[in-house]
Amino acid sequence: MAGVMDSVNQRTQLVGQNRLELLLFRLAGNQLYGINVFKVKEVLQCPKLTLMPKLNPVVRGVAHIRGGTLPILDLNKATGGPGLSNLDNTFVIITEYNTKVQGFLVRSVERIVNMNWSEIHPPPRGTGREHYLTAVTRVDDQMVEIIDVEKVLAEVVPVNEHLSQGLVDEQTQAEAVSRKVLIVDDSSVARKQVKRCLEEVGVEVVALNDGRQALDWLKALADSGEDVSSHLLMMVSDIEMPEMDGYTLTAEIRNDSRLNGLHVMLHTSLSGVFNQAMVKKVGADDFLAKFKPDELAGRVVARLHALRGEAGA
Repeated sequence: MAGVMDSVNQRTQLVGQNRLELLLFRLAGNQLYGINVFKVKEVLQCPKLTLMPKLNPVVRGVAHIRGGTLPILDLNKATGGPGLSNLDNTFVIITEYNTKVQGFLVRSVERIVNMNWSEIHPPPRGTGREHYLTAVTRVDDQMVEIIDVEKVLAEVVPVNEHLSQGLVDEQTQAEAVSRKVLIVDDSSVARKQVKRCLEEVGVEVVALNDGRQALDWLKALADSGEDVSSHLLMMVSDIEMPEMDGYTLTAEIRNDSRLNGLHVMLHTSLSGVFNQAMVKKVGADDFLAKFKPDELAGRVVARLHALRGEAGA
């Protein structure tokens, strides 16, 4: 397994080229699943798990790894199946999402594949509202399903989606009513979280599912004669998305003279210092790790205040 993961830390050159690498794994059956390598810290044989009282049934126990204690989530159970059996023959994928580290219990880990985000597609129509897929792709003529991990985590460890009292004053809310924010995220749960947060600030929200859809929408807006940077207060975009990632979306916006004045904030569960460098490389204005409602709202309020200052000047 070390051979599979020995070059994970050398993957950053893919970022900004609309490329990603998927770690392929299986759960109870033969279906292949994938997870972005940038989310993966380590893969190991399932260690001894300690049962704890009052844990969510999806959490099979906690493991003591590298001096820390991590919850281990059974991905098969989390997505509606039975819990994996015979844990001695299973693996744990240690991941970092939204600045939190946890392990995902899987049956087997296959290999890493290098792909373009344009090869990653939204789930087929008719999948239903309660599915756990955020995207699908094909590898060697096999369907690969990419699980909406943010949905899984939100169900196991719900996050507070509401703003602290007094964070947004009446004047700011009054200013926000006339403003519109574009949010772009392939996770239905993440879109709802961000939408609720921004609506508490008072802004109108347009929510789209991926970078390609967002770029087409922005270009259509510009084609209609709208001044995009005046029409939108800002864009809040995820980074990992099918069709086109957030880095590529930002670069495309900066390369279009009709769009390049748009204030862009990248909002992602990806962790790592490389994000700050990539924000500068593609020309984004800001970066924020998910999901911190007060901090997200604070960035929107700061943008409103900045425009208030420009108007006053």
